[in-house]
Amino acid sequence: MGPGNETAVAEFILEGFSGLDQRLQLLLSLILLLIYLTTVMGNTTIIFLVRVDHRLQTPMYFFISNLAFLEIWFTSSTTITLLVILSSGTRTISLSSCFAQSYFYFALGFIAFALLVVMSFDRYVAICQPLHYTAIMKRKLCIRLVVAAWVIGFALSSYHLVLLSKLTFCGPNKIHHFFCDSSPLFTLSCSDTSLLWKADPILILFPLLGSLCLILLSYMCIFCCILHMTAVSGRKKAFATCSSHLTALAIVYGSCIVLYARPSKCVSLETNRIVALLNTVLYPFLNPFIYSLRNKTVKLALKEAIGCAKVWLFPQS
Repeated sequence: MGPGNETAVAEFILEGFSGLDQRLQLLLSLILLLIYLTTVMGNTTIIFLVRVDHRLQTPMYFFISNLAFLEIWFTSSTTITLLVILSSGTRTISLSSCFAQSYFYFALGFIAFALLVVMSFDRYVAICQPLHYTAIMKRKLCIRLVVAAWVIGFALSSYHLVLLSKLTFCGPNKIHHFFCDSSPLFTLSCSDTSLLWKADPILILFPLLGSLCLILLSYMCIFCCILHMTAVSGRKKAFATCSSHLTALAIVYGSCIVLYARPSKCVSLETNRIVALLNTVLYPFLNPFIYSLRNKTVKLALKEAIGCAKVWLFPQS
């Protein structure tokens, strides 16, 4: 198509799960709304408890609270759009909003990878260098690590926004997804995207697989230290902590590898959307339970906070 025949696309239509019956879409929207509200409340509770309870003023919970804050925004970047699509049928999204959603989706995802690396390093120091833990994991270092994670995430995602801004769209404008992922946008573009199809997976896989290698290296060292522990109780406690973390890592990295480590044409649209739900909805939902709410200290802090809230709301006459 010649440049003179191109018509600028002002908005896209998100298909979502349009193949489902209307009643099933409504049921799915109710389930997703319940999961989303639980996710926001659970992660907000973690942030609040870490902020007010002195027993949780440790590097581990400082990192967990930052991850909880991140997960609220990460799941909101896509879930709210999907809820609107399923509940009201409104499927249109402006070009600028689509680009912004794609940018924040990848930026927050990259930040999550960086925070998981930082958390694995914290666990390595705590288990393998317990006598030097306090001296190494000072508050200033923890803050610098978190700031670095956020800066790296937004910086790495900037290339993605630059790539999108250079694309032209002249129709059709229907995105076969529930959010503005990169592959559907490349498919709809009138520009020559042959180079983008090759470059984008590499630029996504670099932080994805790079962070995964660093995390696996940390946990290999951790497991070696655990196996050399003489105290059975300490070994069980360390294994319990690591197993819960590895469960979360399996979900987030497994879903991302399926989505971005294989050529998009090898993955069906339905599989892509279902796996994306695991990444954007299920993992942020499980995060509070995996990292914090199963911990005895957090349970005690939550119980005391609920008790204080009851006294404040219902004072004895």
